This record gives sequence, C-alpha cells and structure tokens, in this order.
Amino acid sequence: MKRGDLEHLIRAAATISGDDDIIVIGSQAILGALPMAPADLLVSNEADMYPRNHPERWELIDGSIGELSPFHETFGYYAQGVEPGTAVLPARWESRLVPICNENTRGATGWCLDLHDLMIAKYVAGREKDHRFIESALRHGLVEGETLLQRLAETELSQEARVRIAERIAYDRKRTG
Repeated sequence: MKRGDLEHLIRAAATISGDDDIIVIGSQAILGALPMAPADLLVSNEADMYPRNHPERWELIDGSIGELSPFHETFGYYAQGVEPGTAVLPARWESRLVPICNENTRGATGWCLDLHDLMIAKYVAGREKDHRFIESALRHGLVEGETLLQRLAETELSQEARVRIAERIAYDRKRTG
C-alpha cells in the first residue's frame, strides 16, 4: 500500500461512515508518520480503521470497502473495519496520533498511530507477521528501544505479558543492532 492508497481509504471510510475522523490502527498507520516508508513495511494491502466519533459504524466500512468487496477487487487494497478495542495501546495514545488530511482525503482526517504506539500494539498481538514488521522497523532505525520500553510500561497488561514483551523487545534490539 502507498500513501495515496491510504488517503483513498480514509476518504471512502469517512464518506461511508458519515464521520470525517477515521482512526487508523493497523500496520499501514505507519504512512501517517512516514509517507515514504520503506517498502518492506508496506506489504499489506489492507488498513485497519474505524470512525472516531461513531466507532459503532466500523461494520459499514468493513462491509462496503472491506476484503473481497467490489472496492477491493477494483483497487487491490481494502479497509478492515475494526472495533476500537482491537489494538491494545499505551496510555495517552490518542494524544500522539498523526493526522493525514489533504485534498486526497476530501478534507477528512485519518488519525494514524504514532510509530512507537503501533509497535507496542504489534508486540501485544504477537503474530509472526507482527514480529517481522517490528524487526524491519528496528532495522531501519524508525523506533527507539527505550521509548518502546517506556510505552510498554504505560500499557495495561498482565505482568506475565509485560515481562514477555520486554524480553522480546530486548531480543529484537540485539538482533537488529
């Protein structure tokens, strides 16, 4: 996915949901902070999102421009409508959102996760694709290990999960140098 594709999805999601504020929480939220992100971080053809002021309308997005929809078939990318609690995020994540708002979004704003908040959500999800994404971001020097640990401390998790993720952060930092 490219930045223009995400802008198109924001515009479509805003129109469909009747909400000009769209939260982008998936991996392609990286395009908020890094419009020209490294190619290996842009392999996904979907963006996870929901309407900020009407989160209950996430299903409208998923049903209209989601996977296997005519939109997806036409453009080759799609929006995954998700519920607000889908990603586990650090405290105050909303204060760090990165806006995308321009002609391509029709003036609607896509509010993308900060890179460190995005990485914490990926660590919590813990899927293989999440670990590949994190390792790539670390290799490219896009996130700081100390900031990741600080954000982890601000995330509501069990002690077991917190320890496991802190160990994974240390492991990833050593591997990616």
